[in-house]
Order: sequence, then structure tokens, then C-alpha cells
Amino acid sequence: MICADTSSIARYLDGESGHDVNLVAAAIEDENLVLAPITVTELLSFAGARPLLEPLIRNAPVLAITEGFWERAGLMRRRIRQRGLKAKVADTLIAQCCIDARAPLIAHDPDFRHFAAHCGLKLVA
Repeated sequence: MICADTSSIARYLDGESGHDVNLVAAAIEDENLVLAPITVTELLSFAGARPLLEPLIRNAPVLAITEGFWERAGLMRRRIRQRGLKAKVADTLIAQCCIDARAPLIAHDPDFRHFAAHCGLKLVA
């Protein structure tokens, strides 16, 4: 099981190239891709047609929100911000889903590095 952030999935859907895109393609092919709920919301909110989007969302399991999730996410975001680092709410929720599920995250977005450095998120791209 491996999770992918919106940034890497969007790059995959748009036909871009890169290490993260290759990892997304491999995860889809191996049927190992999972999505955080916020990623589904972000992907569906994009304007424009992406023919591969609906099958991807239909076939990829969505990580569960477990008891205490919102509190853990809020406390994690506070820890990052107290260090003077950037922690967007959406990124925090994605990171917390991955941490709870012990799922590594494929992400092109560099903002996830803070969650990896200080909160135990495992980044693979």
C-alpha cells in the first residue's frame, strides 16, 4: 500500500514525467495505490477533463479516518507551525492519514518534507 498526493497524481494524469510520476504509475499498475480522502476531494475539484481520473478514483481504496484523527492532525500541524514551518491544512490531513495507516507518501509537493522530518511521515518521492 502506497499513498499519492494530489500533486503527483495530477502530474501523472497530465502526462508529465518524473520520479514521482513513475512511482504513481507503478502503484496503479501493481494495484497498491491508496488515496487520502482530501486527495479525492482535491482531484475532483480540478477544472477540465482528465479521462483517467474517474477510473483511478473508482479503483483506488480511500484511507479511513480513524478515531482521534482530527485531534492528531491538529496537534501535528501545531507542532510544525511552532517550528516556524509551513503546514497547510490539506497537507496536514493527507500526512496524518498516511501516518495513521503507516502508508508511505508519493509527493511532488516539497511542503511534505516537514512532516517527514518532524512527525514520522515516510516520503518516497
